[in-house]
Amino acid sequence: MRSARSLSPDRPIVADKRQAILRAAIRIFAHNGYFSSKVADIAREAGVADGTVYLYFKSKEEILHSIFDRSMEEAIADGRQRMEKISDPRERLRTIAHMHLDRLGANRDLAVVFQVELRGSTKFMEEFSAAGFAEYLKLIRSTFEDGQSAGVFRAELNAKVVAKILFGALDEMATNWILSKRRYKLAPMADQVLDIFLNGVTAK
Repeated sequence: MRSARSLSPDRPIVADKRQAILRAAIRIFAHNGYFSSKVADIAREAGVADGTVYLYFKSKEEILHSIFDRSMEEAIADGRQRMEKISDPRERLRTIAHMHLDRLGANRDLAVVFQVELRGSTKFMEEFSAAGFAEYLKLIRSTFEDGQSAGVFRAELNAKVVAKILFGALDEMATNWILSKRRYKLAPMADQVLDIFLNGVTAK
């Protein structure tokens, strides 16, 4: 486990301290683990005093919540913006899949926080499932429902279940990528997931 000081010594103070604290927390949580991390570690990594952290966040738990909320808000907003230009429901699902793995694959520390640290307790999982996670699933579900209305996808399928299945597959790819001793790019796995998701595994 790397110490907070060894991650980035002499880190300069940046103008947007709140964002600097969140970025620092992602690095600290990913390298040290959420439960082993201290607010002092985050402050040192961000280049601010301990008391400055408490000007923006009440606790370490609130910092973790903020990381999740900000990341989900960005992902959902970006997804909606991109899908406005795409009419084919299949391509819209493909876009969601690529965005999901692109975002995590571009920032391994963030991926570790999402795939490991956020799941450290049932309490966290319950809270996150009731917040941005539900909105993210809604984005997938509504896209599938549009395809059902257009006759592209099977009408008898439960869209909520379908959304959870797709999310689960992408989620597993991200977790395997973090845990694997091999080094490979995560984003290309989106096409493999969508190929199986849309075409199934039965030979034609």
